[in-house]
Amino acid sequence: MSTEALTPTSYINHHLTFLTQPVGGDGSFWSINVDSMAVATLLGIVAFGFLWWVVRGATSGVPSRRQAFVELAMEFVDDQAKGIFHGDRHKFVAPLALTVFVWVLLMNAMDFLPVDIMAMFYEHVLGLEHFRPVPTADINTTFALSLSVWILMIFFSIKVKGLGGWIHELTCTPFGAHPLLWIFNILFNLVEYISKPLSHSLRLYGNMYAGEIIFLLLGMWAATGVVGTALGAILGAGWAIFHILIVVLQAFIFMMLTIVYISMAHESH
Repeated sequence: MSTEALTPTSYINHHLTFLTQPVGGDGSFWSINVDSMAVATLLGIVAFGFLWWVVRGATSGVPSRRQAFVELAMEFVDDQAKGIFHGDRHKFVAPLALTVFVWVLLMNAMDFLPVDIMAMFYEHVLGLEHFRPVPTADINTTFALSLSVWILMIFFSIKVKGLGGWIHELTCTPFGAHPLLWIFNILFNLVEYISKPLSHSLRLYGNMYAGEIIFLLLGMWAATGVVGTALGAILGAGWAIFHILIVVLQAFIFMMLTIVYISMAHESH
């Protein structure tokens, strides 16, 4: 950190500040969190490069541990998609769900990196004053992911029902097809359409942001002396073990909601 006196407020603010690049002008309207974009892109390349490498070398004989792990992950996600979709419809959703699960899981797992050690690396090796390595603790990342799912949901609604059928569903359900009820049907459906991406993104963001805050609060114990350092290390290890459940569970929930929302797009009301 800089030479300013270390206080709880300055410590937390330092670790919660994004590496932001303004886009045009002073960036008051549009800016990019470079750290979230860079880490998310890198993890995407690493994760799916690994999956591609394993699948390319897959054999029909006794699988290696890498192949067995990937096959278990693919079968698990495929079973979830089959449980909601029927027939051949899951053939697109299953790979999408696998992509979402693995990518979100890796982005969540960045929360396990020791914040102070990583901050020293960013500052002294990369020369960056601020850098947040957990993309899913950035509302922009989670909302972009949920918005992509939301667009796919609308796309499949129109593809399955046709544009006329989709508009008819918006205007005539759930209260009826009478013209006087159209405005109430549209408002009701708008609430549903708006709430889905909001709840989808905020659930993941809230859990990961809270986990990040707790790690920072525990890290502050290290500045209180030997006893504080030891106690902070013990509590931090305990929270990290519990946080494994949160990291995996939030990736699973995000994946399942992706499947459910796209499945709902195939249903008629």
